[in-house]
Amino acid sequence: MSHQRLIDTHCHLYLEDFESEVSEVMQRAVEAGVIRIYMPGIDVANVAALKAMADRFPDTCFPMMGLHPCYADENAFASLSLMEKELATGRYCAIGEVGLDYHWEVSDRTVQRKAFEQQIQWAMDMHLPLIIHSRQSTTDCIELIKKYQKGNLKGIFHCFGGTLEEAKKIEDLGFLVGIGGVVTYKNAGLKEIVKEIPISQIVLETDAPYLSPVPLRGKRNEPSYLTHILAVIAEARQESPESIAEQTTKNALKLFGHSV
Repeated sequence: MSHQRLIDTHCHLYLEDFESEVSEVMQRAVEAGVIRIYMPGIDVANVAALKAMADRFPDTCFPMMGLHPCYADENAFASLSLMEKELATGRYCAIGEVGLDYHWEVSDRTVQRKAFEQQIQWAMDMHLPLIIHSRQSTTDCIELIKKYQKGNLKGIFHCFGGTLEEAKKIEDLGFLVGIGGVVTYKNAGLKEIVKEIPISQIVLETDAPYLSPVPLRGKRNEPSYLTHILAVIAEARQESPESIAEQTTKNALKLFGHSV
């Protein structure tokens, strides 16, 4: 059992990838010191599984509601209407995962943008954090948040892999950056940037089952692998893993308005 307390701010634990061994995955997470797992929504089709996982582990797994930009298709606005009803139940801790994705180009950018703006409005109306997906679209996501930020928006730019300049702009908007497995990849260049970002702006995430850290790259990711991400951040910053764990956990709890 680890003596440090870690929070996975972004994990898709409800997906089929985990179905056969959720109990084992959760046991390993507990042993690694993971005390909270925040689960972003991606599409209407996953809502039942997301709720079931939150019901099964109510003290550890917290659900969010949002339409991922890759699912912003011709049914996007029907999906958003259903999601808005779900959000009205009051059980969701954030709006996410939402944003723009210019990497896969699977959905129309105009529709992505409209869906993102609608969900930014929800975050403002409901006083909930926004969990932002900004793959190859960080500049546009920053600009959109800037357009709406009147001091009451907060959240995380998840899976941050941008430049120090972008991290600074995100900090100026009052948002955090989620650092995950990419920081362990040799050619990502993220270690150098993580050294310079204020620790008060960093939260940890796995994005499991995706983006496993080295030395587990290519395998299915899971929350217990946060320890590998933590070790690399600590080494890059020349700080102890314990102090990084403590501060990033504090940052996450403050953002989500939770205590332990």
